[in-house]
Amino acid sequence: MIRSQGHTDVPTPRTHFELSRVPFPLQNIHMTSHTFDLNSTWHLPATPEEVWAIIADVDMSWPNWWPRCSFAAPLVRTEARSNSQEDILKATTAYLNFKTSLGYTLTISVHPTTVVTPKEIAFDAGGHLEGTGRVTLSPDAKNEATRMDIEWRVRPTQRWMHLLTPIAAPAFTAAHALMMRQGEKGLVRALANGTPESIK
Repeated sequence: MIRSQGHTDVPTPRTHFELSRVPFPLQNIHMTSHTFDLNSTWHLPATPEEVWAIIADVDMSWPNWWPRCSFAAPLVRTEARSNSQEDILKATTAYLNFKTSLGYTLTISVHPTTVVTPKEIAFDAGGHLEGTGRVTLSPDAKNEATRMDIEWRVRPTQRWMHLLTPIAAPAFTAAHALMMRQGEKGLVRALANGTPESIK
């Protein structure tokens, strides 16, 4: 797994505190032994193919449409097995900053491990949160809209978040839910524009 190859060594966020990395803040959080199971569902007014074209571009340009998301470092790309989108994505690691409403910034590495066009992407995550993630796209009955399910299972890598989780979990949960709502709105806007242009 990518995280075993040192992907926790990401740039230090410039924030008031060094937050243990929160992957993609999600709407439901359950914790066992400092492991977070995060789940969110987005409803998008476009076909899975149209959604896929934006979320799975080979440059992993989520910062173009996700507010408060930015690149923490240049993409790292190893030699791909072929020129297909799937193989290029699996040879790519993105380092992303997510600035939360509470003032801290989460820095994470995201490395696709499974890519099934236009249905599913699975990830390894590193940095302030270590673990795995999965995004799946499902069309509605008429293939005119898409349900996007996002799942992450991660654990914090910074001591301060381990210590604060018992008392600060509700605040973390609220900040994560807001970040996910912002991402959904940003993606809806990018789909309406027909291109993942920056909306910051």
